[in-house]
Amino acid sequence: MSDVVVVGAGIVGSSVAYHLARRGVPVTLFEQEPTAAAGVTGASFAWIGGSVGEWPGGALDLREYVVADYRRLEAELPQVTLRRTGSLSWAAAPPDDARLRPGQTRVGRGDIACLEPNLRDPPDRAVHTPSDAGVDPRALTRALVSAAEAHGATVLRETAVTSLHLVDGRVGGVVSSRGLHTATTVVLTAGTNVPGLCQPLAIDLPIAASPATLVRVSAPPGLVKTIVDSPGLEVRESRDGELLLPVGPGEGGATPMEQTAQAALQRLKRAFHGSDQCRLLDYRTSSRPMPAPGPLIGYATPDRSLYVAVMHSAITLAPTAGRLVAEELVTGRPSPELRRCRPRVGPSAA
Repeated sequence: MSDVVVVGAGIVGSSVAYHLARRGVPVTLFEQEPTAAAGVTGASFAWIGGSVGEWPGGALDLREYVVADYRRLEAELPQVTLRRTGSLSWAAAPPDDARLRPGQTRVGRGDIACLEPNLRDPPDRAVHTPSDAGVDPRALTRALVSAAEAHGATVLRETAVTSLHLVDGRVGGVVSSRGLHTATTVVLTAGTNVPGLCQPLAIDLPIAASPATLVRVSAPPGLVKTIVDSPGLEVRESRDGELLLPVGPGEGGATPMEQTAQAALQRLKRAFHGSDQCRLLDYRTSSRPMPAPGPLIGYATPDRSLYVAVMHSAITLAPTAGRLVAEELVTGRPSPELRRCRPRVGPSAA
């Protein structure tokens, strides 16, 4: 296959570049920051599995492959390790039994107390998903980039892509801070920057920016055993003695983020025994790409010179998406798993 340019070295772009390079495709990966995962990827809660919640559009079709693709990546990249703690989820209106996924069980107060012994007030019931896990998104992304380079990919760091290079209406590469780079296919994985790059082509990609903050807290090791997803509090242990707490877009409002982070810390302390020693380490706000119909993965032009891959829950879906994107680009055959992820373009690009 001819040269491919991938724009954006977050988790999605790094996965695409790795899977292409592993199949022998000449690929160049662009990242505007000094290191991969410097943007929204590095500020992700990185819950792998996403046992409950919304899975819009084609995300639902990809979910069943997530666990297997992560196991494959762990076998291919020994430096990639997941924290397989399982998850406990409960809400005001728990899902009925018909909506439980294979492997999920509904557990009662006693079992919840065994799984999370430091929880002050266990709920009457919750959904337990033993296969759910967490991952270090920076370490994962950088492992993918290093492996892509080992397979022959070129990685251009501190190189911002400023525009697409158009030749007679066809995308023929990209223009970056280093100059022109030609390619047969350009793959845009740059999240909220993708609509701006596509603007000269009048392509309508409904990708909203959703601000979210990740709070990092020091804690006694083992204070939180699983990934806890409860009303008002999500938390997991990212490494021994360190917890992550995501703050959603509606929680901060006009309140200064320092106060919002401290409020999240206080919710943690109210929820867990032994949390008096917890201290705020830092917090980071980023703009997550939120495609309205669900993941947008596929050719964005009828001539197939431009491909996009933008999704929410990117940490969860990236290994699967990267594998399927590479397969499509190499074989020229559409992946049925991506049927409901396609951007709205001409019929020949579907």
